[in-house]
Amino acid sequence: MPSKVYARFSVSYMQVLDEDGKVDSKLEPSVSDDELLKLYRVMLTSRRLDERMLKLQRQGRLGTLPVCVGQEAVSAAAALAMAEDDWFVGAYRELAGRVMRGEALVKPMMVYNGMEEGNMTEGMKNVTPVAIILASQIPHAVGIAYAIKIRGEKNAVVSFNGDGSTSEGDWHEALNFAATWQTPNVFVVQNNHWAISTPLSKQMHNRSIAQRGIAYDMESIQVDGNDPLAVYKATKEALDRAKKGEGPTLIEALTYRMLMHTTADDPKKYRKEDEVEEWVKRDPITRFRTYLGNKKLWNAKKDEALEAEIKGEIDAAVKEFESISKVRMDEPFDYIFGEKEEIIEEQRQEFLDDLRKDKEDA
Repeated sequence: MPSKVYARFSVSYMQVLDEDGKVDSKLEPSVSDDELLKLYRVMLTSRRLDERMLKLQRQGRLGTLPVCVGQEAVSAAAALAMAEDDWFVGAYRELAGRVMRGEALVKPMMVYNGMEEGNMTEGMKNVTPVAIILASQIPHAVGIAYAIKIRGEKNAVVSFNGDGSTSEGDWHEALNFAATWQTPNVFVVQNNHWAISTPLSKQMHNRSIAQRGIAYDMESIQVDGNDPLAVYKATKEALDRAKKGEGPTLIEALTYRMLMHTTADDPKKYRKEDEVEEWVKRDPITRFRTYLGNKKLWNAKKDEALEAEIKGEIDAAVKEFESISKVRMDEPFDYIFGEKEEIIEEQRQEFLDDLRKDKEDA
C-alpha cells in the first residue's frame, strides 16, 4: 500500500491599519506624505463618482453599471504600489485603481452607456480595457507576463478579479501556467464575499482563497482589503519578488461590496442588513482619513475643500459625457477582428436595420 502524504500549509494574514485607523508601526510601509494624500484623494474621488453614476442610472441617464463602494482601497493602493511600466489588468470593480492610473472621469460613464470609446486607454500606460466576463482577463495577464519574461524586461503584471472568478476554469488555468512558467504576475483577488447573490460558503469548501495559490506552489497571502496600507505593502513586496524573477504571488484582499452587484439587482433579497452594517464600520475611506488625521496630514477643513474640488471635477465630467452627441451605435463591431469579416458585416447591417425599424415604429 502506498503511504499517504498530507500537505501542511499556513496562510499569512496582514493588517497594518485596524478598523479604528490605528497603525501597527512595525508593519507601516514607507510611503511619502504626498503619496498618502494622493491615495486618499483617489479613493474619495472613486466613491463620489460611483455615487453620482448610481444617481444618473436611476434617473435613466446612464446604463447598468457595477458599483465599487466599499472596495476602493484594494485597487487604489495596489495601483499606487505599481511602477509606470507595470501592467494593470482589471475586471470591472477597479474604478479607484483606474483613476490612480490616470483614467479620465468621463470614461466610465461612456463605458456604462455603451460607448466603446470609453474603453480607449489614451493617457494611461499599460492598462487593459474593462473585462466583464469573469476571469477572462486572467489568461491575458499571464500572457503579458510571459512576454515580459521572454523579452527580459523588468516590469510586472497586476491583475484583479473577484471571488466568483476563482470558480472559473480560466482563472485556474492561468494560475497553473503562471506558476509553471514562473511569470512576473501578481494576482489580486477582491474577496467581497458575494458572487452576485451566491455567498462564498456556497462557492467553495476552502477556508481561504489564498490557499488556492499554495496549491499552485506560489507565494500567497491574505490581507485586510479595507486597509490601504496592507494592500500597498503586500502588492509592493509581490512586485519586488516578481521583478527579481521569483515568480507569481496571489493576494486575497478581504473586502465588502456595500451596495448592489450591479444596478440590475437588489442585494436586500439575498443578504442581511446586519451584515452590511458590520462592514460599514470597516469603511476603508473613514479608516484612512482617521490615519491621515493622526499623522497631522488631514483635518475637517481640508476634507471640505477636497469634497468641493472633487464635486467640481465630477460635474465637469458629467457635462462632458452628456454633451457627446455623435455616437455610432455600430462601433463595437469595429473591434471584433483586426480586419473586416463578411459575417460580422452582415451582423452589423442587421443590427442597424433593427435600430432603424425600432425608430420608425416609435
